[in-house]
Amino acid sequence: MIIPIILSGGSGTRLWPLSRTQYPKQFISLINKTSLFQDTILRLPNGISNPLIICNESHRFIAAEQMRQINIEPTKIILEPVGKNTAPAVALAALKAMENQNDPILLVLSADHLINDKKAFHRSIKIAKRLAENDKLVTFGIIPLKPETGYGYIEADIIKNNEYLKVKSFKEKPSLKVAQNYIKSGNYFWNSGMFMFKASTYLKELEKFEPDILLACKNSLKSDLSDSDFVRLIDNEFLKCPDNSIDYAVMEKTKNSVVVPLKSEWSDVGSWSSLYEVKNKDLNGNVSEGDVMLEDVNNSYIYSSNKLIAAIGISDLVIVDTPDALLVVNKQNTQDIKKIVKRLKKDNRIESNDHRKVYRPWGHYDSIDSGDGFQVKRILINPKSKISLQKHNHRSEHWVVIKGNALITCGNDKFTLKANQSTYIAQGEVHRLENLDNTPLEIIEIQTGSYLGEDDIIRLDDDYERN
Repeated sequence: MIIPIILSGGSGTRLWPLSRTQYPKQFISLINKTSLFQDTILRLPNGISNPLIICNESHRFIAAEQMRQINIEPTKIILEPVGKNTAPAVALAALKAMENQNDPILLVLSADHLINDKKAFHRSIKIAKRLAENDKLVTFGIIPLKPETGYGYIEADIIKNNEYLKVKSFKEKPSLKVAQNYIKSGNYFWNSGMFMFKASTYLKELEKFEPDILLACKNSLKSDLSDSDFVRLIDNEFLKCPDNSIDYAVMEKTKNSVVVPLKSEWSDVGSWSSLYEVKNKDLNGNVSEGDVMLEDVNNSYIYSSNKLIAAIGISDLVIVDTPDALLVVNKQNTQDIKKIVKRLKKDNRIESNDHRKVYRPWGHYDSIDSGDGFQVKRILINPKSKISLQKHNHRSEHWVVIKGNALITCGNDKFTLKANQSTYIAQGEVHRLENLDNTPLEIIEIQTGSYLGEDDIIRLDDDYERN
């Protein structure tokens, strides 16, 4: 049996401001109506197991909800308290997969890639499966279309087989001159970050070359911390785990690694310039999305989330407007967006972490206004959902129901409110908001107080087991 392992731990820094820490690029609909995460699952061949997901603990409900939207149940969702790169992530998946299957073949995929030729992808999987059954560790190499400085490369043995080649080495992102030499040589592939092997084969090689990684992963899974579809790790054990990729931990060291070529339009959608390359363009080479008006504009990517963008007499720019941030960058410099994100994080700016609209397991809220001592949020509670039973040490709240019927807990009282009715929650009062109906509940929340941060939430009871 093949078990797909979907690695969904990336943060998509270079696609800021659309991609942010708490809602990264793999969960965004960048190419079509479904997200990259959903596309990764939907392109899987028939006849294989449901996927096992590995993601950051803070993304667990996003991943679960997006799988529900496409009517696919995960085998499990393993929650990493912190990212430790791909070698530990796949080790966790292999150990977990072997609990229910004797020795499954793992198909390891990144959650944020674009692969346009599904038939070619399926053919490569069939070839890789035969190799994996014979204890090979397979990586998929993309046949390069041009010298590319944004991807890593796989160097293959020059002695060629029609279906696969032996892996010689892995190369980091090269300079343009080095990338040109790679293309000329004919034995270099773009490194897709996709793999296939038996669970036991991978664990055996990992134990040989990186035993500390395997030990930390085994210790992280020793206690049964499963909760429904979620598997929580023992945090202090996983924090001891070395940080390393599959490429360098195993694939470059083992004698059994091979590369299966994949000829397809492929992208890791790692930057605005790479997203521009795969999008449909107008006659002037522009990609425009949202409310955009162009005059004498060429070879640019312009994205508006909620307002008119009018651009005149520009070229080779990326302009991305979101409700709380505007990005303007030359297409040649999109790899440097991570420098801005680094500065935002250093300054503790919320724009690096959250959008103005923030998703929670019960629904979402949109921070529509704020100032000295106040904040206004528009809150949507999903049908049959509720926020945690909580209190705040530094703020009071006033709730006004816009649509739906709300069940309110305030201290020892419980009561209902309907549209145009309101209530006041005093500072320090225990409270909860609940939607008993089958339609969404919408309220306006007005916060006032000396401190309005999200960390001033003391949860006393929570359906989603958050701290």
